[in-house]
Amino acid sequence: MSTELDVPIFDADNHLYESREALTKHLPDRYKGLIRYVDIEGRTKIVVKGQISEYIPNPTFDVVARPGAQEEYYRVGNPEGKSRRELFGEPVRCIDAWRDPEARVELMDEQGVERTLLFPTLASLVEERFRDDPDAIHAIVHALNQWMHETWTFNYQDRIFSTPVISPCIVEKGIEELEWVVERGAKAILVRPAPVPGYRGTRSFGLPEFDPFWEKVVEHDLLVGMHSSDSGYSRYINDWTGRDTEMLPFKPQAFAMLQSWRPVEDAVSAMICHGAFSRIPQLKVAVIENGSSWVGPLLKALKDLYKKMPQEFAENPVEVFKRNVYVSPFWEEDLGELAELIGEDHVLFGSDYPHPEGLANPRSYVADLAHLPEPLVRKIMGGNLAALMNVEEPALA
Repeated sequence: MSTELDVPIFDADNHLYESREALTKHLPDRYKGLIRYVDIEGRTKIVVKGQISEYIPNPTFDVVARPGAQEEYYRVGNPEGKSRRELFGEPVRCIDAWRDPEARVELMDEQGVERTLLFPTLASLVEERFRDDPDAIHAIVHALNQWMHETWTFNYQDRIFSTPVISPCIVEKGIEELEWVVERGAKAILVRPAPVPGYRGTRSFGLPEFDPFWEKVVEHDLLVGMHSSDSGYSRYINDWTGRDTEMLPFKPQAFAMLQSWRPVEDAVSAMICHGAFSRIPQLKVAVIENGSSWVGPLLKALKDLYKKMPQEFAENPVEVFKRNVYVSPFWEEDLGELAELIGEDHVLFGSDYPHPEGLANPRSYVADLAHLPEPLVRKIMGGNLAALMNVEEPALA
């Protein structure tokens, strides 16, 4: 099997690079100034609530790391102990295809990619930095979604499905935002895998108070994407390291990397243990770019817990996971092994293009699955996602 195999690609993990105005253009006057940009010694930085953020080193994305710059790092490791700068290599100028849907479709044709989910990049900093102000979260999220719809639409030619951000922290406003994006063609949404902020602190989105929100998601047949994000766990890392820093994805440290799977495992566990998946069994959640190393241990722990505390669950939690959860792992992981663990219909290919830790050529991954049966390759590379979103399996470009 080679990359020439006639397999339609529906990529579960592509990204856009936001423009400088993405978070601010449509922001109501009362929130103006909460997010702004400043120049410091020739470099542009984003300022959130008066504090400079290093979450994204270059938040304008005018210059970015080359797509696939870390591909060798993730394939073979870093035996020479190269620095991040050495691994990334020379940066590149941001091209139109990372900013504009028409140019992106042209690039997808060149790449041999028929369809993709498209996630924002900078947006993941919002909810954590405004966790003490739920109203601001909703205002900023809506402003971003307005920009995303204006720039990309939520369904461009049935090929690019951009994922508007939805926060359910104030349930009624979350539902209002859902209705707004659905009216404009959204078929998938992005929900942060993290405790939900509120005026009385944070809480699980698996609790019954959020059922009206999830019920609306099911009513509109939306796929919920839980993409890796700033889930606030840097606070716990800081407790161990004695530091006081925000999440810095481009400055990873060993201890933090060992804990990087915790937010998504906790998010999925909350939806199971707090009963949301059992009360709303039709809910479809795709866990994207969070790896899969946590899946086996979680299923084992749930099996053991159910044996000891069946009264705490409405149904078998392992079966709940395998019904409601779909996983798009890191591309360097064993997707065939994951298919055996959770079912071949629940594994989704995601390239993370054009991020440096992703694949420079998404279609090249077909060759990585050469050891798997062709029908399974077809499912993983696009058939499963097409079925999840109730769209026709993409025809080859």
